Amino acid sequence: MIQHDYHMHSFYSGDCKAPMEEMILASIKAGLKQICFTEHNDYDYCYIKPEETGMFELDTPAYREGYLKLKDKYKDQIKVCFGIELGLQPHTLQESRELVLHYPFDFIIASSHVCKKKDPYYPYYYDGISIKEGIRDYFEEILTNVSGYTDYDVYGHMDYIVRYIPLERASEYTYRFDDFKDIFEVIFKKIIDTGKGIEINTSGLQQRIAETNPCPEAVRFYKELGGEIITVGADAHKPERVGANFDYAEQVLRDAGFNHYCTFEGRNVRFHNL
Repeated sequence: MIQHDYHMHSFYSGDCKAPMEEMILASIKAGLKQICFTEHNDYDYCYIKPEETGMFELDTPAYREGYLKLKDKYKDQIKVCFGIELGLQPHTLQESRELVLHYPFDFIIASSHVCKKKDPYYPYYYDGISIKEGIRDYFEEILTNVSGYTDYDVYGHMDYIVRYIPLERASEYTYRFDDFKDIFEVIFKKIIDTGKGIEINTSGLQQRIAETNPCPEAVRFYKELGGEIITVGADAHKPERVGANFDYAEQVLRDAGFNHYCTFEGRNVRFHNL
């Protein structure tokens, strides 16, 4: 059983309302041994509503202070680690680099929530382009990010974009991993060669795609290319979602040829047997 959830949020993230303490208590109740908060920080996010401007810029000092209090409070029941999810864009890499130099993060997820200054969460991302073109643009930007930035530990939900293909255009194209295997090969080799890893994110199992991010075929390909560093996270934004679908994630790992998964403390990787 996977007992380490290494992707979760609390009210320090702009898209989450759950108190950190509630997330910890839910993790204890779920039988987890260790968790890592990975609060959002997305510099220059493409806000749609003016009133939301800045919601994805993390108040890191407040987050750190709240984390330390609760880490100590529950230290006899669960190990709580201090992480961050950096939303990368090619023009914000230096800002992210400077941020992580100033705080003792245990773990850093790099993610792509924005491509060409548009978030694929919104249908307008595909204005003027085909679905397949939009997906390839997204993966090309991940390649740019991993080629220019290495101060992270794993790349998160690498095919995030496939969660949000607009329903009204779903008949135009059905995502197939093999259509993008060429770009994944280059991305994975770059990640592996720089000593980094990827995550299995289970939140997609609760969405339309009903699958992990990345998909099992991608996880298997990563392993075939020599990838060994892999974490598991539910990407929970609510207490009831911590550790969700970890049984499925374990099967994805086993089917891909893994006999372990990873955690990080002080940016140092640790391997756990399945």
